[in-house]
Amino acid sequence: MLITNEFEVAAPIDKVWRFFDDIPHVAACLPGTELTDDLGGDKYQGRVSIRMGPVRLRFTGTADIAERDEAGKRIVVNAAGADERGRGQAAMTVTATLARSRTGTKVGVAQDLQISGAAAQYGRGMISDVSSVLMRDFSANMQDRIARIERGESPEQIAAASAAPAKGFTLGLRAALMALSRVFRRFFVPYQAAS
Repeated sequence: MLITNEFEVAAPIDKVWRFFDDIPHVAACLPGTELTDDLGGDKYQGRVSIRMGPVRLRFTGTADIAERDEAGKRIVVNAAGADERGRGQAAMTVTATLARSRTGTKVGVAQDLQISGAAAQYGRGMISDVSSVLMRDFSANMQDRIARIERGESPEQIAAASAAPAKGFTLGLRAALMALSRVFRRFFVPYQAAS
C-alpha cells in the first residue's frame, strides 16, 4: 500500500537536506524508532515499536539508504523487519523529496508498505491514519531538533529532548479522530452546501 504525506519545515532546503544526511538524527524524530547498530555502508539495524489499539507490535530489522540524490534532494530508504513475537512482518520503501517553499522546505514522504500478520488486520484506512499521525509528530520533532542544533545544544541535550515512544492509546485515539473527521466532512459538508 502506498501512503503519502507532506509537511513543511521552517528551515532552508540545504539545512534540511544536511539533516536528512544524518540517519541517527532522522530516526530519533520518528516516535517509537530506535537505532541499535550502525552496520556501515549506509545500513542500520533497529527497532520500531507501535501500538494500534490493543495490539503492541515491536519490529526488529534493518534499514539501508538505497539512493541519495543531492541535486534532486531525494533520498530512498529500504526497511524490513519482523515482529519480535513472530506475529508479522513488514517491508517498506520510503522516498523523501525536498523542495523549496515560501516558509522554508516542503518535505514529501511516500511510503510503499507491505505488512502481514497482526498489524494487517487494521486495514488501509487505520494504517494510513496512524502513518499520518506519526508523520505529524515526525515533522514537529524534526523542526525542534533542527532548531536545537542551530542553537548549538550538545548531543546529550538533544538526546534528552528526543521523541517519545509511539503510545498506543493516544496514537489510536488521534487516528480514530482523523477517521471521524473524514466521516463528518463526507456527511455534513454536502448537507450544508445543499441547504
